[in-house]
Amino acid sequence: MDLTDKVVVITGGGGGIGAALARRFHAEGARHIAIADLDAGTAATVASEVAGSSHSLDAADEQAVADLVEKVSAAHGPIDLFCANAGIATGGDVFSKEWQRTWDVNVMSQVYAARAVIPGMVARGEGYLLLTASAAGLTTSFDSAPYAVTKHASVALAEWLAITYGDQGIGVSCLAPQFVDTPMGRLAGESSEGAAAWVQTIMIEPDAVAESVVAGLADKRFLILPHPEVAEYFQNKAADYDRWLGGMRKLSRGLSVPPASGASVRGEGTAEPEAQG
Repeated sequence: MDLTDKVVVITGGGGGIGAALARRFHAEGARHIAIADLDAGTAATVASEVAGSSHSLDAADEQAVADLVEKVSAAHGPIDLFCANAGIATGGDVFSKEWQRTWDVNVMSQVYAARAVIPGMVARGEGYLLLTASAAGLTTSFDSAPYAVTKHASVALAEWLAITYGDQGIGVSCLAPQFVDTPMGRLAGESSEGAAAWVQTIMIEPDAVAESVVAGLADKRFLILPHPEVAEYFQNKAADYDRWLGGMRKLSRGLSVPPASGASVRGEGTAEPEAQG
């Protein structure tokens, strides 16, 4: 996809990966970039940097997403690229109270985005969706069941959309980075000292993610991996699932990630409060 003269919407665009995408898309010549975020102030700041528009949005509110698409389309023309980038990071196991909110933001927000833009894209015979998932959606997350499961679901949704609408002119890419130097990324590496040290060795800047996205969109690549080694991890997992599971348990022990402790940790999920993007 050539971003020149395109109309783009980015949810979770007020910071982190979303803000980096906005700046890079602006540099690539996008005609209009709509920045949507739960934090109206950060959305306005980024929008001013890219001569775009800012929108206060809870991406897990279906009607709000539909209204955003209608508003942007009416003011700036059909949406060429919708980046369903909003997300939250949580800790916790099966007893965490954060499951529903994590599901709503990390998965249903992307379903709502697809519902809002796909009919118009199909009618025009063109359009593009970028869904932000995570390497955790291809491998897993040591310290967060809600995050691992919802990011797997995000990958599955992107696959389904690509299969179902690819022959109707709709492009779909799935962005799956490992740790990125954002508040969310830093939070995810705090489960133990060992994990924090490991995260620092693989953490990259949001601008590097944006670089990978622009290249991936240009190639119409489904899976965009800012950390290329994730492809090898994914292949190893598929080749021998049991060996992969054993290796992951060994790695978890080596990083001293605290084990889930059942009912005693009920409700102790460490959500980044309503931080999307």
